[in-house]
Formats: sequence, structure tokens, C-alpha cells
Amino acid sequence: QVQLVESGGGLVQAGGSLRLSCAASGRTFSSYTMGWFRQAPGKERELVAAIRWSDGSTMYADSVTGRFTISRDNAKNTMYLQMNSLKPEDTAVYYCAARAGSSLVASLYRYWGQGTQVTVSS
Repeated sequence: QVQLVESGGGLVQAGGSLRLSCAASGRTFSSYTMGWFRQAPGKERELVAAIRWSDGSTMYADSVTGRFTISRDNAKNTMYLQMNSLKPEDTAVYYCAARAGSSLVASLYRYWGQGTQVTVSS
């Protein structure tokens, strides 16, 4: 059974930084793609960034390009999202997710973490 556990959310001022972590367990993820989603109140969930576990290829939503960096540590089975230059509009619950396959743009993910709140104050 795949388990994903996020950590690292919190309250930060605009312009600040946070790093989210997602600890994955339950299987080998070499053939998986993992992603970070976020959902703000009253808005649809959106894919923020994704990473192909096998080769580290990444993709980013336009809204976070240049500010967020997704990465993974194979030895620790952990994915990260480094968020810099945070803006109030980045406020949301952030979820990590995993799916079998190599597509970086697919939005249907099978496995989900419980979410972690990120709040950016102005």
C-alpha cells in the first residue's frame, strides 16, 4: 500500500520561503511520476510541479516557474518542493501525489497525501 506523508507547511510572510517534504513508502517508485498539487479555498485543485522519479525530469505550472523547485531523494524515497519568493496567492493546502507512468503533464494521480497548509501573509 502506497503511503505519502507531507510535512513542512506553515505560515510565512510574503517574499519568504518554505520547503515541503513528501515521504513515500509502500513500493519502489522508479516507474512513477510524483507531483505537488495545491487547492485554495473556492478554487480548483491545480498541479504545481511534477517530477519523473526515474530521471528527475520536471515540469512546473506557469504561476510558480522560477520560484518553486521540485526535487527527489531516491535513497530516502522523499520528494521536496522548495518554495521561494512566496506570494499571498500561493496560500493553499498542498498535496503530494503519485501515479504510475512517466507523463509529467497527466493530472490523474492515484495516490495522495493528507495535505499540508501553506499560508502566506501580505
